[in-house]
Amino acid sequence: MMFDDLCILFSRLPVNASPADYANEVVNNNILGKPTKKARELALRHLIALYGLDAQSPLFRAMRRLWEVDEAAQPVLALTVALARDPLLRNTQSFILNRQPGSPVTREDLEKLLVADYQDRFSSASLKSFAQNVNGTWTAAGFLSGRVRKTRSVPIITPANVALCLFLGHLEGFSGQRLFTSPWIELLTRPLDELEGLASSASHRGLLVFMNAGGVKEVRFPDFLTPEEEEIRQEVSSVI
Repeated sequence: MMFDDLCILFSRLPVNASPADYANEVVNNNILGKPTKKARELALRHLIALYGLDAQSPLFRAMRRLWEVDEAAQPVLALTVALARDPLLRNTQSFILNRQPGSPVTREDLEKLLVADYQDRFSSASLKSFAQNVNGTWTAAGFLSGRVRKTRSVPIITPANVALCLFLGHLEGFSGQRLFTSPWIELLTRPLDELEGLASSASHRGLLVFMNAGGVKEVRFPDFLTPEEEEIRQEVSSVI
């Protein structure tokens, strides 16, 4: 997930930084402390693949907007965007979430999952490496704990995390009550009443607009999308 690198970048660059600004900091200024230019360029490519690093992307804009709100939310914010952009990582979500807190999660378990879903895609070396990276990603986000022996743990979830997951559902055409049943909100592994409470807290903080009366829910995201982006979202939603 390259969470530490992302934290360094965001601490140095403003919310409206351009892709060129990120590239300059990583490659030319070596803000991440990589040993060679090739390593710096590789780090930049990985970060772009995971997060976009482009304010023209609604999802990246939303993450940066919420990043500044609550430091405790940052690991799961990063994971959420990485899941949205990386289908291989997203394929491990159900496997991790279905494990009960305290139950072991081994690299070999993940290797079996990957082999079953992507036969002949990985060499033995790349399979081990990817499984280790996946373990590290879920650990950085708080869903796994332990340095050597990983066990399922319960991550910190804040109003900012609920806001981002609701926004992702909104982008996919969910609305009202259905927003609280999207695959993105399921990532947060919290009961509905707690999610509604966190959404209400997010609304009070101005992160979104949430109204819940008589069992009817309305969620809006003022200024998250440009008029052009909202038009595209509505067109896609009508197809979905």
